[in-house]
Formats: sequence, C-alpha cells, structure tokens
Amino acid sequence: MHLLVLALAPVLIILIYIYVRDKYDKEPLPLLLKSLVLGGLISIPVVFVEGALTALWQGEFTITHAGYTAFVVAGLTEELFKFIILYWLIWKHKEYDEKYDGIVYAVFISLGFAAVENVLYVLEYGAETGYLRAFTAVPAHAFFGVVMGFYFALAKFVPGKNPVNLVKALLIPILLHGVYDFILMSQHEALMLLFVPYMIWMFFFAKKKMKDIKPAKKFILPSDTFVDD
Repeated sequence: MHLLVLALAPVLIILIYIYVRDKYDKEPLPLLLKSLVLGGLISIPVVFVEGALTALWQGEFTITHAGYTAFVVAGLTEELFKFIILYWLIWKHKEYDEKYDGIVYAVFISLGFAAVENVLYVLEYGAETGYLRAFTAVPAHAFFGVVMGFYFALAKFVPGKNPVNLVKALLIPILLHGVYDFILMSQHEALMLLFVPYMIWMFFFAKKKMKDIKPAKKFILPSDTFVDD
C-alpha cells in the first residue's frame, strides 16, 4: 500500500494543481476522469508497440541504439498514443471551448499514462525508485502534456495555423521526451550532467506555455456572447 501511494501521490499533486489553476471555467470531472483513465489504458498498446520496435534493433548497445530507443521506441510511441486520445476525445467536444482546456486534457491523459508506468516501476524496483521518479519521470510527463496541450490549443483557436500547430503538438513533445530518455539511456557521464539542467529548463518552458494561455475569465453579456479577458 505504501508503494502504491508513493507511486500515485506525485501524479495526484500535479493533477490537482492543473485543475485548480483552471479558475473560471472548470472542466467537468467525468470528462477529466475519462481522460485520465484513457491515458492509463494506452499503456497496453504502448507496451506491444514498444516491444515490436525494440525487437527491430539488432546488435550491441551503442549511442545510436540509445537514440533509437529514446526517440522512436519511447518518445514517438508514447506521445503518439497520447496525441491520438487527445484528438479523438476533445477536438470536437463542446467542453473544449478555450485554450487552457487543451493543456488540462493533455496533462490528464499524459499523467494517466504516467500513473500506470509509475506504479509498475515502483512495485518492481521499490521505494527508492518511487522517490526518484516523483521528481523526474512524473513531472516530465506533465511537462510533455503541457507542451502538447499548448500547441493543440493553438491549432484549435488560432485561425489559419491548424496544420502547423497540430504537427507541433505531436512533434515537440516527442523531441522533449526523446531528449529526456536519451540523456538517461546514453549512460554517458557528460550527458548525465545535463539531466538536472534539462529538467529545470523543461519546468520553465512548460510554465511559460501555461502562462501564455492562462485560463480565460469569461463575462456573460446581455447578448449571451462571451468575451475573454
């Protein structure tokens, strides 16, 4: 039980923060729960796809192999499945009516996946892994979700840039995810020195994205239209 709480606590803390920050037009809890559950369920196909992609690589471990595993096996597979669920679930949903919603739903999906992944890792490797991942892997998945949601929102609400921002919503999280995993998988001392600075940079990068499309304050006018302030 202790390990389960340890695995899920950081996920819950970040989810509460994202939810509370949506001050003026909160998303319905059933839809958020659906996002979270679907994010967790994609771990099933992800395991099979990652296994198949891993099997394609033959030979000894090299820096190239680390790059392939980080960017293709992990980054591409995981972020692609998150993106598919995000698009399928909310792109045309009536509740997707402001930019910040993109971040909310993307983070919930991303952390649904992170929750399942974290539980499996912590149950297998113990409390020490849980404490480490609470400050690394779990926040990293949240950062990936914020960036995906940011560009996903621009694709929905910025006229004329739909295709470009949809591509960014998928591609940039893949790159961020790939770099994160590559630093760890490379086992290269010089690269490992970059890990903490990279986490700090991602934190501020994601924070800026959240600030750029902060939750909208809506005023109902006599005409029943909405104006964002």
